[in-house]
Amino acid sequence: MIETERLLLREYTPDDFDALYEIVSDPETMAHYPMPFDEPRTRRWIDWNLENYAQYGFGLWAVVLKETGEFIGDCGITLQKIDGEMLPEIGYHIHKKYWRQGFAKEAARAVRDWAFLNTEYDALYSYMKYTNEGSWRTAMANGMKKVKEYPDPKNTISYAFSITREEWIQAVLSFRKPSCRDCIWPCAEQRCCCSRRSAAFWEIVSTKQKSCMPAIISRAG
Repeated sequence: MIETERLLLREYTPDDFDALYEIVSDPETMAHYPMPFDEPRTRRWIDWNLENYAQYGFGLWAVVLKETGEFIGDCGITLQKIDGEMLPEIGYHIHKKYWRQGFAKEAARAVRDWAFLNTEYDALYSYMKYTNEGSWRTAMANGMKKVKEYPDPKNTISYAFSITREEWIQAVLSFRKPSCRDCIWPCAEQRCCCSRRSAAFWEIVSTKQKSCMPAIISRAG
């Protein structure tokens, strides 16, 4: 389970069907997909992620509000064919009633941190139909840069965004307080504007001993 300030990311269960179907059957939410999902496609989506957990140790995780336990979408990592290559991709779907509240960005950043801490991938990607401005803006907010624009039979044209492990480490370094040369923060209470980062990220940077950059490189490298 991944935890942020407002969210919990957990594995899907079959009991999530109704809440997921409400999201992925909605024409507005799925405007950048070929079509909204029907019930069989929604069940296959859950089954596909259960298979991913078993095979890879990751997949799209259910996104749940910590305060209420409400299921509001999903976010995670899957292997996707991006311009002919199978690459680790961060994807996200949030219920439209929670759009423009930073939930996709918060979840995607937590997934990015988890991936660099728990996998050996040197780069992570997000890709989307060229018309999906909300998705590519979330990718940019996740520290990603546009690296590809290519013809895609499914999307007409797809954009691909990426962040490398080295860029992520440099982003972590950028949070360092000017008065502290060795540690990012001297104590857990001084979390600046980054309080919505995941528990996995704070496992490294929330104390003097764990926030030193050699520890980050050791855990991320």
